[in-house]
Amino acid sequence: MESFWPTKEHWSLQIPLESDHYRMPQLAELGYVVLDDLPFEVPTSEFEPLEYMDWKSGGDTNFAPLASADGELDCRGFWDKGKTDKDALWTSNAEATPTLRNYVDGVGANFGRVRVIKLAPQSRDEAIRSIHRDDNNRFNPDGEGWVVRTWLELTDNPDSYMLLMDNGPDGLPDPETEARVPLHKGSRFVVDTQRLWHVVVHPGDAARYAMITSFESGPTLERWIDGNVLATV
Repeated sequence: MESFWPTKEHWSLQIPLESDHYRMPQLAELGYVVLDDLPFEVPTSEFEPLEYMDWKSGGDTNFAPLASADGELDCRGFWDKGKTDKDALWTSNAEATPTLRNYVDGVGANFGRVRVIKLAPQSRDEAIRSIHRDDNNRFNPDGEGWVVRTWLELTDNPDSYMLLMDNGPDGLPDPETEARVPLHKGSRFVVDTQRLWHVVVHPGDAARYAMITSFESGPTLERWIDGNVLATV
């Protein structure tokens, strides 16, 4: 096992796992689903020159907000503005990347944070220090759709992978449940990141770019998943 492993003092254990929200059947068993690869390419000119902010999450990261709680270039959680991670507004960055904006709009579901992440290379041992669960549903009213996240890989990193683990009886990540989602260009997947512990292992010598979008669970997102699903890993 890695030299570092989260303990029961890890902040993720304070994030609720049970609630009265609608959850999609596609994620019930594993907590994630892999989609078909993106059928078109996103030009590098639409994501590399964006305005990035120094915001650390899951390693040495910078983020370019495409949609935020109030349309400002802000990486903070929507709860800092008194909102659920839904009903986002496009930022000035979105004007420079019509392909990604149209992609998100084309899903049709209510979306929250939309960000392009730039992640510096990190080994598995380095990555595991940042493994965590997300607080996606703070202020989300009971009975509404559970907020999950989608990934779209923008650069080609075939040796990199999203590391996912479910919870053990102690609430910590269970190594027996480990799954790896490959991160080649165009790879796409949906993850209940409030349920699953996750981090990206990214060996190599260059930064990787991907778009992360929060979506509300519901019939619209389900139809989109069913129309694009590939298989579980």
